[in-house]
Amino acid sequence: MVSTAVLAKQEKIDFSVSIIDDKPAGNLPTRSPMEPPSVSIEDGVLTFTAGHPDYTLTIKDEDGDVVYSTIVTSAQTTVVLPSTLSGDYVIELVMGNWRFTGWIDL
Repeated sequence: MVSTAVLAKQEKIDFSVSIIDDKPAGNLPTRSPMEPPSVSIEDGVLTFTAGHPDYTLTIKDEDGDVVYSTIVTSAQTTVVLPSTLSGDYVIELVMGNWRFTGWIDL
């Protein structure tokens, strides 16, 4: 028998990578740019690949106001976003002086 249930699809988040420029010049990395993290979203749940570094996660509305922020430790593979969020948001992950920026739709 074929199931008629519709499965939600995880959507991979595309991140741009930038260096946070408020760090002293002597602390900027000299190696090639950092690879963006592999994160997907499904029904308001972010899924990180295992073994990722610690991140500061910030969700901002279209006016740039922070609507959610948390620390994502390397031991976490999922983060459940507040169900009160609805619409398009900027997602930022910060690791050291690297910033990864993308868009999500909740």
